[in-house]
Amino acid sequence: MANVIITGASRGIGFELAKLFANEGHQVLALSRNDKPITDLGHENIATFPFDLSNTSDLQKLKDYLTSWTSVDILINNAGRLLNKPFLETTAFEFEEVYKVNVFGVSSMTQVVLPKMPKDAHVVTISSMGGVQGSMKFPGLSAYSSSKAAVITLTELWAEEFKETGPSFNVLALGAVQTEMLEEAFPGYQAPITALEMANYIKDFALTGNKLYNGKLLQVSSSTP
Repeated sequence: MANVIITGASRGIGFELAKLFANEGHQVLALSRNDKPITDLGHENIATFPFDLSNTSDLQKLKDYLTSWTSVDILINNAGRLLNKPFLETTAFEFEEVYKVNVFGVSSMTQVVLPKMPKDAHVVTISSMGGVQGSMKFPGLSAYSSSKAAVITLTELWAEEFKETGPSFNVLALGAVQTEMLEEAFPGYQAPITALEMANYIKDFALTGNKLYNGKLLQVSSSTP
């Protein structure tokens, strides 16, 4: 059984991932700013505490917590911030807030967890089709899609830097998934894939994908975006 860390676990894909892994017997640390949905599950295989990956003291709290784990087998960088706003109306502060979660938070989280990960471990970062070079782009997503492009390149760089020692790093560029975050940014839009359907795919990939892939971008979408 694997030791798994999932960020952005209070709702959507992250929440479904935590339940799926735990129900299979894996030990899960499910992290999000709002830990109540996970706490309310009362699942014996899931641990949680309030966690903001852009907060330095919370990152230290995670580092301290991990002293009780012998290793981390899977890290899923799932937490994300989505802003749908015209570029000329987007303030520097709003741009920075998106990057704090989607780029700097992913980087800081990975730095904290990496020392606990053996060679055969797997870091899976969740990106977006909007961050893929040459994909269809949509107005209003300058901050979001560019931040998701950044973690694609980060993944390629990490895979190269750690290719001798591990772990493996891969990034999944998701198309539209019906989540609360999507509904908030695009009210009324109906995505073709549910959060549970996507979570099932990500779980299987996190457990086995590193046997075949390292430093790779996989486009997981039946539609655009």
